[in-house]
Amino acid sequence: MLADITIDRAVRAALDEDAPWGDVTSAALIPETATATADLVAREPGTFAGGAVFAAAFRLTDPRVQTTLRTADGERFAAGDVLAQVTGPARAVLTAERVGLNFTQRMAGIATLTAQYAAEVAHTRARIVDTRKTTPGLRAFDKHAVVCGGGHNHRFSLSDAVMAKDNHLGVLTAQGMSVTAALQLAQARLPHTVHIEVEVDRLDQIEPVLAAGIGTIMLDNFSLEDLRTGVAQVAGRAIVEASGGVNLQTVRRIAETGVDVISVGALTHGARALDLGLDLRIAG
Repeated sequence: MLADITIDRAVRAALDEDAPWGDVTSAALIPETATATADLVAREPGTFAGGAVFAAAFRLTDPRVQTTLRTADGERFAAGDVLAQVTGPARAVLTAERVGLNFTQRMAGIATLTAQYAAEVAHTRARIVDTRKTTPGLRAFDKHAVVCGGGHNHRFSLSDAVMAKDNHLGVLTAQGMSVTAALQLAQARLPHTVHIEVEVDRLDQIEPVLAAGIGTIMLDNFSLEDLRTGVAQVAGRAIVEASGGVNLQTVRRIAETGVDVISVGALTHGARALDLGLDLRIAG
């Protein structure tokens, strides 16, 4: 769940960016007393996300603007559906329109793409998770949208968990340390609450990692055959995550190898903004 303070901070920044000295077009053309009602309308089907963020754009522009959400985050919708309605001073509605749409179009796009991935693996035990490949400054929004689409969040930041990737292991081996010994030393230094995940890119790297008692092992860019072999080799001793080469054409077969988790960077860095529009009526 997105915290209100997180929403307000980002939306205020976006409003300041879009109208740093006010909306000169609306101020020049729209009577101060004019009011308007606008419908957030879906131009295509999808999964909704970012309702509270959409509403915040109008509330922070002018607290007199009222937003009624007709679709909940995570709910599917069809083309033509009215997702929300906005009513208030016309100038404020017009000023906040683009910022509100920018947020919810992107978030709904991420949720919709995530839902497509989740549907592909629904018959398996694999869960679809995101990565840190998010828009800088908007990670909380991107990750919230993934959850709305039926996916799950990986670590939120570098501070959340230990994730030893190939570059980390390369430094260790260059220092003459074995992977097992280095991971055991890391565990001794860490609080017991910190989870450790290690990335491997070959089958022969699995046992040295498992020997250290690691909680999650990532099989990076493995073939389907090697994924099946890797899952059998791990044999329940750790959570198995698959990463690399994942798209909507491959994710089903990857899930059917028996992995527990499939991380997909494209959920956030490859999603397109969904086509949503604000249809406005000037009331007076």
